[in-house]
Amino acid sequence: MSAKPTPIEKLRNIGLIAHIDAGKTTTTERFLYYAGRTHQLGSVDNGTTVTDWMDQERERGITIVDAAVTAFWNDHQINLIDTPGHIDFTAEVQRALRVLDGAVVVFDASQGVEPQSETVWRQADKYGVPRLCFINKMDRLGADFQQSLDSIKARLGANPVALQLPLGFESDFEGVIDLLDMKAIRWRDELGAHRDYGEIPESHLKTAESARADLIEQIAEQDDLLLARWLEGAEIECDEIRDALRRATLSSKIVPVLCGSSLRNKGVQPLLDAVIDYLPSPLDIGNITGRHPDTENPVERQSEDDAPLSALLFKTVTDPYAGRLCYVRVYSGVLKSGATVLNPRYGRPQRVGRLERMYAEHRDDITEVHAGDIAALLGMKEAYTGDTLCDPHHPMLLEPIDFPDPVIKITVTPVTAQDHERIGEALTHLAEDDPTFKAETEEETGQTILSGMGELHLEVLLEKLKREQGVNVRTGKPKVAYKETITRPVERAEGRFIRQTGGHGHYGHVVINLTPADAGQGLQVDNRLTGGAIPTEFVSAVESGIREAANSGIIGGYPVTDIKVTIVDGSAHATDSNPLAFKIAAGMALREGLSKGRSIFLEPVVSCEVITPEENLGEVLGQLTGRRAEVEGVGDRPGQLKAIRNHVPLSEMFGYATELRSATHGRGAFSMELDHFAPVPAEVMRRLGFNVG
Repeated sequence: MSAKPTPIEKLRNIGLIAHIDAGKTTTTERFLYYAGRTHQLGSVDNGTTVTDWMDQERERGITIVDAAVTAFWNDHQINLIDTPGHIDFTAEVQRALRVLDGAVVVFDASQGVEPQSETVWRQADKYGVPRLCFINKMDRLGADFQQSLDSIKARLGANPVALQLPLGFESDFEGVIDLLDMKAIRWRDELGAHRDYGEIPESHLKTAESARADLIEQIAEQDDLLLARWLEGAEIECDEIRDALRRATLSSKIVPVLCGSSLRNKGVQPLLDAVIDYLPSPLDIGNITGRHPDTENPVERQSEDDAPLSALLFKTVTDPYAGRLCYVRVYSGVLKSGATVLNPRYGRPQRVGRLERMYAEHRDDITEVHAGDIAALLGMKEAYTGDTLCDPHHPMLLEPIDFPDPVIKITVTPVTAQDHERIGEALTHLAEDDPTFKAETEEETGQTILSGMGELHLEVLLEKLKREQGVNVRTGKPKVAYKETITRPVERAEGRFIRQTGGHGHYGHVVINLTPADAGQGLQVDNRLTGGAIPTEFVSAVESGIREAANSGIIGGYPVTDIKVTIVDGSAHATDSNPLAFKIAAGMALREGLSKGRSIFLEPVVSCEVITPEENLGEVLGQLTGRRAEVEGVGDRPGQLKAIRNHVPLSEMFGYATELRSATHGRGAFSMELDHFAPVPAEVMRRLGFNVG
């Protein structure tokens, strides 16, 4: 299939992001239905959605992986990615935001900003993604448009601007008031396919006029030309307001806010209109910058078909039938089926196989992908998430995607001999598809250890291991993935590796200093050698030895982090020195330094929000205190509920769901996300079986 490409200015690459259960997938299904891409309304509850196509997603009623779909609205092509809301699958959100130009953030009108809303908002800030807000579930008990608007401003530090007001709320919600055109919009038919425009009811007119004046004032404050005319009292046309609002949205000075109820089929078409009117095309994002893979010099490409190819692989999937599937965003040039491209990771040309337009798990063959577009390619074996594809004659390396480290581990044991044979390859496939999942073998016990972002994450991966890879395993209890660091500086930690054999021997001698670094700094290696104490050709081996040794600390074998290692001295032998000897010596030096630096554990601490009925508040606070939680504050939620914001060690949260349900008679709920790593208290270290001073 080779249809005429959509002009780049009419492309919209957007994602739907939100806290779990805010209604992202239902909103996506309505997008597809009203755009004519589907002919029936998909339901999360009934397991009939297009984007939640995995069996596990339909069984659990949640989104687990990004799903890419393409639809057309008002002569524009929308490439839409529906992302997970659960914190365990945050990597899916990160890689989507890395390649998207805009986002729609969905909120539950009865809850406003929730913890994962804050997480995805920060991720969108990190990648500079302009966004719209959609306050969904206006028909729900406790729905409050103004409170949701206020929470966006207070908790996200954003500048929200209401483009609509709700017509009624909760069970009386019947439509929206468009503040730009000053019209009431209602959806009379059950499927919400047709919009009826009418006059604003007299009872809502004063509120709407006041809100429209506020809207124009807020937009004018961000636009000098509009502000001058507004201050002069001139009549401002709707098109002028829309143009100024678009400019302010693209620069993230303003966040337009709309409302509706996706489940009740109200408010979705105006949201689609707003995506076209206010979110950016690839042209609005401007040129893409990267670096030359050899010289490290900056390289810039224009977002046009005539420029040399530059594209980013942002997701890989192992399809049991089609093989390896790679999602790709083309920033410049044209990616053609059968063409030869360069992947700078390997430094050699690769051939592009089949190209496909994605529609969740369905796909259509295409022959080329133009600048600004998103598609998928089949058959590229040597390609991983974050890899660049570029013109072999114009090499370029795009910024890769950073992913968080896993925070929880479990041990697994294959059930049968056949499972034992297949588990290695199966885990490799899973790790290639999911950058936040790691599998390793413990040297002492030979056990296989799986690491992930949470209990649900590992549960889903184990289910995939069984269903998709046909491997059955027994699992141990989940354990926290600690890290190790030092608490005091160490000077001149030495490592000597000297071995004499029949021929040439081995000689390596390394001296390092260790200094505690700030939290989150990771492992830093600095070369301060003088006078050629260690020959230049061996320095990279020393650095490699330090980094390799840091993968396993001296207390519990956990990765070492937040230290600065400075290479200060050493010595070499004229004939016996070699890279291996210096690599081993460097590892010995690091282990000596760690033993002198009073090593401690660092544990993952999560930011947690617990929702509880008011009458159970005291008991729930007591539970959290018993789990070493630091309570930051207690806020109100609709329906006489309380929200407890706290920080608590992840290790204390195993089994908490059952305890909370028991204390609140099933009405309590909680959500959490990794916040930081903190030193483990001495009494906890002793409880874990480690002697501390």
